[in-house]
Amino acid sequence: MKNVLIVLLSCLSFNVLADAYFLKLKGAPVQGALIIGQTVVGAEVKVDDKRVAVTDDGHFIFGFGRFDDKNKIISINYQGHNYQTTVPVQAREFPTERIDGLPPSKVNPPAERLARIAKETKQVKTARAVWSEQKAFLEPFIWPAEGRVSGVYGSRRILNGEPKRPHYGMDIANVTGSPVIAPASGVVTMAVNDHYYTGGTIIIDHGYGLNSTYLHLSQVNVSEGQVLEQGQKIGEIGATGRATGSHLDWRLNIGTSLRLDPQLIIPEKP
Repeated sequence: MKNVLIVLLSCLSFNVLADAYFLKLKGAPVQGALIIGQTVVGAEVKVDDKRVAVTDDGHFIFGFGRFDDKNKIISINYQGHNYQTTVPVQAREFPTERIDGLPPSKVNPPAERLARIAKETKQVKTARAVWSEQKAFLEPFIWPAEGRVSGVYGSRRILNGEPKRPHYGMDIANVTGSPVIAPASGVVTMAVNDHYYTGGTIIIDHGYGLNSTYLHLSQVNVSEGQVLEQGQKIGEIGATGRATGSHLDWRLNIGTSLRLDPQLIIPEKP
């Protein structure tokens, strides 16, 4: 993480032990950020009044989506004592990216492809919904591939002149066949060779809802259920699916719907 925020909890109900309890939050509180929290072992944690899972050593995760503009309220209950703090979110400026030269069928798919796309979307959601208690999300993540950053999270996409949904990944451009490695340990929850939009696609579960996705691969070198170590090769960069050039589209999610910026969790390159 590029920034570390330490927040002292304020006590909602008076007790002499209030100063003994504290909350550590790791991560920049900006749109697209993954935040890793740690509190006292055995505490119950809620984020915006929704209970979140806590590891046996007091860690938990939450995040800010691209469009989030409201502060997060963190509530902690420990042995009958209640604490609460607010984490403000900072807005970001997102660029506009124009991509031309895509096959028209990849921008606006024909009706006969819609059933396939719906089936593949369901596969992705199922893979991202996998829950485990592994703690790989606590590892310092590394770059999954070498190359030039050619696309960024949150950018407004205009495809063949048509405004589309924002881009939710980090694009790393390199020649076809360049290796892609696991940026942290985990378990493969999906490994396919030919999705309509994303081509060769891999999804890895890192525990407690955090998962990462790797798109447009020319080679998929892992299989569903495989246990991975950080740095292990998982595939090769390509231009499969909807792509105009050879690159890795790397994505980060909590669960099925909260899309985060993977560039925020890796070190800056010199």
